[in-house]
Amino acid sequence: MELDRSLVGSATAPFVVEVEKGAIRAFADAIGDDNRLARDEDFARSKGYGGLVAPPTFPASFRPPERQPWLLGLDEGRILAGEQYFKYARPVVSGDVLTCRLHFVRVDEKAGRSGAMLLVVQELRAADAHGDLVVANGRVVIYRAAGRLPAA
Repeated sequence: MELDRSLVGSATAPFVVEVEKGAIRAFADAIGDDNRLARDEDFARSKGYGGLVAPPTFPASFRPPERQPWLLGLDEGRILAGEQYFKYARPVVSGDVLTCRLHFVRVDEKAGRSGAMLLVVQELRAADAHGDLVVANGRVVIYRAAGRLPAA
């Protein structure tokens, strides 16, 4: 498989995400989350938050402006989304300005019904203006071997 394993341990250039109220509400709508913390700013502030509170999976929407160097040159038709996890130091709230980097953590190999695959483990780390980690979003990209596709 054509993945450049020498890039394990590298990261994308930092990119900034400005967390907006409208983005939080739109994300909550998209996932069917009716939590008032994500919709009613006065309510969120009354509960001690600095603004609307983003749903727990909101950081999945944080994307670097360019494709990750370790995925360049791979056949996109063989890439699938795998599992994700979120580890929070504190909630993401509207008004946050987060500096993010996507890190290439490791590569695992696995045999599946449709052949060999690589599990590309990445972690997005988002820090606040003080440099404190707010959330880490682990992402696994599955890269299937060339050959037959799984049955539909």
